[in-house]
Amino acid sequence: MATQSGTAQAERSWELAARCGYVVSGVLHGLIGLLALRLALGDESKEADQSGALQTVAQTPFGAVVLWFAVVAFVALGAWQAAIALRGRPGASSGPGERSRGERAKAAAKAVVYLALAVTSYAFATGGGSSSDQQTTDTTARLMQAPGGRLLVGVVGAAVVVVGVYHVVKGLRQKFLRDLRALPGGRVGTAVRWSGMVGYVAKGVALAVVGVLFVVAAWHANPQEAGGIDTALRTLQQQPAGDLLLALVAVGLMAFGVYSFVRARFGKV
Repeated sequence: MATQSGTAQAERSWELAARCGYVVSGVLHGLIGLLALRLALGDESKEADQSGALQTVAQTPFGAVVLWFAVVAFVALGAWQAAIALRGRPGASSGPGERSRGERAKAAAKAVVYLALAVTSYAFATGGGSSSDQQTTDTTARLMQAPGGRLLVGVVGAAVVVVGVYHVVKGLRQKFLRDLRALPGGRVGTAVRWSGMVGYVAKGVALAVVGVLFVVAAWHANPQEAGGIDTALRTLQQQPAGDLLLALVAVGLMAFGVYSFVRARFGKV
């Protein structure tokens, strides 16, 4: 009995740490949205992506503490998602159906993303850290030098476009509500629906543009044309009515941050 109680307590503690990962994700998305909004208003002093957000955190009085908290939270959330990928969601049926395999595949992808964020947070926490877009360009250049590298970069870009479209559809159809155990009632619940819907659409648009940049880079054999979220947002800004479009996406990213806070409290992990 004592062993079972200890195991249950450890699992609850691990789940709490994983939920903190959603809190940190909410902070980062909120900051990225704020930086994107500042970019739309003419302030280009920082990159509107994870690097810019983490750099902003690092410059605050308690930035180092927050960054180390982010490292632990993202490691916990990444490990939790990895566990789901290996053995399924706790408390869910472990049937071998398509839905189970799809859930595990998504969990594996999320594990990679969150662990990568943990590594990036660690770099800033230890005084390092660099431009995400420059890292993306360097990685793309190395891929293109490999046999079939251009094709691989193009496939990666197409996959990112698909992920972006998936986010847009998930937002418009409000499928994100399936990720919650419950939904607050009244005006709060309505606000959660809108923040999730607007947030997923905005994030999906940004990711789709990132994917298109990779495809274009592969087509032109020019790794300099690839980029991350910051490059994608600046590309949006260069379109007709770009400042307005960028501002709308910025607000959407901040809304996604709000939804992430709600998911930290009510979400399934």
